[in-house]
Amino acid sequence: MTISIAVRGDAAAAVERVVPQLVGDLVASGITAQVPTLWGPEAEPEAARRLGWTEAVAVSTPLLAEIESLREELRTRGLDHVVLSGMGGSSLAPEVIARTAGVELTVVDATEPGQVRRALGDRLDRTVLVVSSKSGSTVETDAHLRAWTAAFDAAGLDAAERIVVVTDPGSPLEARAREAGHRVFLADPTVGGRFSALTAFGLVPAGLAGADVRSLLSEAGAVSVELAQDDETNPGLVLGAVLAGTSPLRDKIALVADGTHIVGLADWAEQLLAESTGKRGRGLLPVVVGPGGREVRGDLADVQIIRLVADELETFDVAEGEVEVSASLGGHFLLWQYAVAVAGRLLGIDPFDQPDVESAKEATRELLTARPETVPPAFVSGGVAVRASSGLVVGGSLESAVAALLAELPADGYVAIQAYVDRHAHADLLALREWTAERAERPTTFGWGPRFLHSTGQYHKGGPATGVFLQIVQGTDDDLAVPGAPFTFGELLHAQAAGDAEVLAAHGRPVLTLTVDDPSALLPALRGALR
Repeated sequence: MTISIAVRGDAAAAVERVVPQLVGDLVASGITAQVPTLWGPEAEPEAARRLGWTEAVAVSTPLLAEIESLREELRTRGLDHVVLSGMGGSSLAPEVIARTAGVELTVVDATEPGQVRRALGDRLDRTVLVVSSKSGSTVETDAHLRAWTAAFDAAGLDAAERIVVVTDPGSPLEARAREAGHRVFLADPTVGGRFSALTAFGLVPAGLAGADVRSLLSEAGAVSVELAQDDETNPGLVLGAVLAGTSPLRDKIALVADGTHIVGLADWAEQLLAESTGKRGRGLLPVVVGPGGREVRGDLADVQIIRLVADELETFDVAEGEVEVSASLGGHFLLWQYAVAVAGRLLGIDPFDQPDVESAKEATRELLTARPETVPPAFVSGGVAVRASSGLVVGGSLESAVAALLAELPADGYVAIQAYVDRHAHADLLALREWTAERAERPTTFGWGPRFLHSTGQYHKGGPATGVFLQIVQGTDDDLAVPGAPFTFGELLHAQAAGDAEVLAAHGRPVLTLTVDDPSALLPALRGALR
C-alpha cells in the first residue's frame, strides 16, 4: 500500500509554505544520498555516520534467510519462547512488529525485580534469549544477560545454545558473546538505535518470534522511492512540515493510534520523535493518546493532533487542525524516519545525536559506585515516602505535594509521569495520565522506567524547560541479585530513578518522587489529590 496523509488547518498551511522550499533544497534526495551537510556544520560529523537507515531494506535483506533458518532450528529444539532484552529502539520496534503480527515476544526492558523474576520463571526450558545492544555496554541488558545465563546454568540448560546477541561490530558484547559461543547478528553501525527498526535490531527478535519480517521489508521497499523524491507530494516532506513547520510551532504532538491495526506504533514514534528532536532547548514533545483522547486538555494552541488511521484513507474529510496518516507498518517506519530527519532540519538541530541520554546513565553509575546515604523523605504519609527537588515546597500531605508540583507548570508546559514499577503488575497506573491532564489542563505523558530513559529522557533534559515531573518508584523489599555484579536489580532501579531526578533537577526541572511498596494502592490517594 502507498502512504496517505490528509492535513487541515495550521498543518496544511505549514505544508503549503514549507514543502516547496524543501523540494527546492533537494532535501529528500539528499537524505537518501546520505548528504551529511543537510543539518548544518555542527551536526555534520554525527550525520555522516548515522544515515545508513536509508539503505536498511537492501542491507537487511540478506539477514532474512539466516533469521528464518535459525527460527526453524530453534523450534526443532523446542525453543519457541522468545525473550528480548533491549532498551529504547532495540525493544520498541520489535515489540510493535510482534504485537501487530499477533506473535508472542516477551520484552524485558525493566530492572524492577518482580518483573525480571517473573520473566525468568516463565518457560525457561523453552526460552531463547535475544540480547540487543548497539554499544554492548548497556547496564540493563548486561544485567539481564547475567541473570538468564545463571538461570540456564542452574537449570542444567546450555546457555550457549539459548542466547542470541544483536550488536554492532567490535562492541564489548560481540567479543563476550563469541567467547561464550552465542549466535551473533551484527547490525549496521551507521544506523542509530531509534532508526534501527528495519535492521537486525528490529528483525531478529521479531522474526525469531514468528513475525513475517520479509513482508515488513517489502512494505518499506515499496515506499522507498516515493520518500526519496524531491516532489511536493512526498509524504516524508509533508509529515516533516506538519511536525516542525507550523507557525507558531505546535510543539506538542498528540499521537492518536486507535484507528489502525498496527499495535503500539505510537509508542515507537514517541521515542523516535523525542530522542531525535529534544535538544538545545528545542524539540517536539510526543504525547501518546489513548482511546479516550483525554491526555491533551485545555488550550490546544500548541498541540498538533496526528491520527494513525485505518490501512487506507477512504476520505480526506479530517477534522479542522488535525492530520491523518495511513501506511503499512514497514511504510510507517520509513516514513517517520524521513519525517523526523526533515523536522530536525527545520528545527535547526541534529536529529541523530542524544547528548542528554548519557547524563542519566552517568548519574546512575555514580550512585551505584559511591552508594551515598538515601536522601530522607520530606515526609511519609500512608506508606508513601515523598521527596522533592530543591525549591519545591511540598507541605505535609500528598495533596499539598501534588499541588506544589503543578503550581510550577508553565502555561505552555507539560506533565511527565515516570513510573519505575513493574509495568505488567501495575498497568492500572496508566489512569494517571487522564487524571493529571484533567487537573493540570495541559498535555500529560507517561513513561515506564527505566525504558523511557533511552527515549523520551532526552527530551526531558534537552528540550524546552517546560516540564514538571512526577516519579513513582516501587519499593524493593523482595530484591533480586544481579549475578556477578556489585548491585541488585532493586538497587539498580532506585539508582536509575534517583539519578534521573538528580539530572532533571540540575536542569531546573521540578521533580516530585513518591516511593511506595504497592504502587497500585497509591491510586486512590493520587486520584483524590488530583481532584
